[in-house]
Amino acid sequence: MQKVLNTTHANTRRTQAAKWRDYYEMTKPKVVLMLLLTVLVGMCLSVDTWLDWQKLIAGLMGVGLLSASAAVINHVVDHQIDAKMARTYHRPIVNGRVTHKQAIVFAASIGLLGYMVLELWVNRLTALLTLASMVGYAFIYTMYLKRATPQNIVIGGLAGAAPPLLGWTAMTGELHPNALLLVLIIFTWTPPHFWALAVHRVKDYEKAGVPMLPVTHGVEFTKTSIFLYTILLFVVCLLPYLVGMSGIIYLLGVSVLNSVFFYYAWKLKFSSTNKTAMATFKFSIVHLMLLFVLLLIDHYV
Repeated sequence: MQKVLNTTHANTRRTQAAKWRDYYEMTKPKVVLMLLLTVLVGMCLSVDTWLDWQKLIAGLMGVGLLSASAAVINHVVDHQIDAKMARTYHRPIVNGRVTHKQAIVFAASIGLLGYMVLELWVNRLTALLTLASMVGYAFIYTMYLKRATPQNIVIGGLAGAAPPLLGWTAMTGELHPNALLLVLIIFTWTPPHFWALAVHRVKDYEKAGVPMLPVTHGVEFTKTSIFLYTILLFVVCLLPYLVGMSGIIYLLGVSVLNSVFFYYAWKLKFSSTNKTAMATFKFSIVHLMLLFVLLLIDHYV
């Protein structure tokens, strides 16, 4: 009898652990952590002194919770698309491990908590901008743009580009051209980043009926677009140095990063294999992370 009780207790603990992991997975933690890196850099670049620790912690927490809420809503809205794609068919809502109602309640709870943290301990401007960014991604992009136009990621990319601006306003309470420049960098980076994945997963998007660029205009057209965007990105990434926002450390480092990204885009366009698109996508993530780390190092050195 005791053995049966122990077995039942162990199964219950495994189920609870799995449920916790399901909710955690829906928040897209890796994406949120990358966003928070750009928030942190925005915070650091906005001031020449030490950061206000209350605003630092509250800002990261509030933006992180609202970003996680948007990610959960994305899981709810996209569950039918996710079921048709090899990359996403195992997600919690698709497999029924989390119900729609549970996911919506979870998203609303962490979203409300995130907003209140920003409103009470940071400032209203950051709270409203973060809420607008969440609405832009979770509703305007996910519910409409993603299904309406092959330029979905370009138009909707503005919401995903906002985090460094949110970090800046969290510390200063005001908008600044340099903060908008950081937004421009991510906005320009987003299309070649995501289109590289779309090229790799084009059959999945065709199957799901999502009008991503390689589905509507072809893979070769998309590769050309990625190539041209990397050239534009090269120019945009030089702007922090040209306007005096950063120094020689950033200039040298970002030039190397952009050159490597350009190489990947060139190879994808003119000499690609089955692995080139995914390799380009993976490097684009490294590119953005290191770019913001360079901004941080340059600012303090």
